[in-house]
Amino acid sequence: MAQINNQFEACIFDMDGVLLDSEPFWRQAEREKFGQVGLHLSEEDCMETMGVRIDELVEYRYRQHPWQGITCPQMAQAIQERVAELVREKGSLLPGVREAISFLRSRGLRLALASSSSPMLIETVLQTLGLQDDFLLTCSAAGEPYGKPHPGVFIKAAQLLEVPPERCLVIEDSLNGVIAAKAALMTCVAVPEEAVAHSPKFAVADLQLSCLDQLPDSWERLTD
Repeated sequence: MAQINNQFEACIFDMDGVLLDSEPFWRQAEREKFGQVGLHLSEEDCMETMGVRIDELVEYRYRQHPWQGITCPQMAQAIQERVAELVREKGSLLPGVREAISFLRSRGLRLALASSSSPMLIETVLQTLGLQDDFLLTCSAAGEPYGKPHPGVFIKAAQLLEVPPERCLVIEDSLNGVIAAKAALMTCVAVPEEAVAHSPKFAVADLQLSCLDQLPDSWERLTD
């Protein structure tokens, strides 16, 4: 029988950077596609927009450097299709994901996924990683008025789970995602990639880990 946790009823996972190391795929796709219209971005440029919904990101880049020959929606679609290709070619589970899922289930938590990515990309990732049956539901910020750091996608996931936001735990890798989770009044575990993990801004998270396999041993720090 699952052990019921006194504090949390649900855990909402982000996808990119949490389930798989797809942030490099996004950076590669952005640099390729924006480069084709004369906007040449560095890795650092792309890191600054981690967690931002793709349509909002494309509009932001267009304001920086207007281009011709392709609309913003077409650019967003091209980037997403390239990311999907890279996921299918190279995508693999990050360490600790399956262990974290099993651990959270053993604590009686309901699991959901809430991502800035489109439903198409969510489906591609879950199929590639073999996680189709591990989440009760998935939510895409593509269907929300605003993407992260707005909390809308997390609030929607909690509503669908029928769990109060304050009894939801969120696992995120990006600062924008952490801000969104905290704005939704949820507890947040940050698992940022090594290149940005040193940022003091992640102090807004309730707990920071370097890998999800640290979650079981850190659990008491969340529930004390």
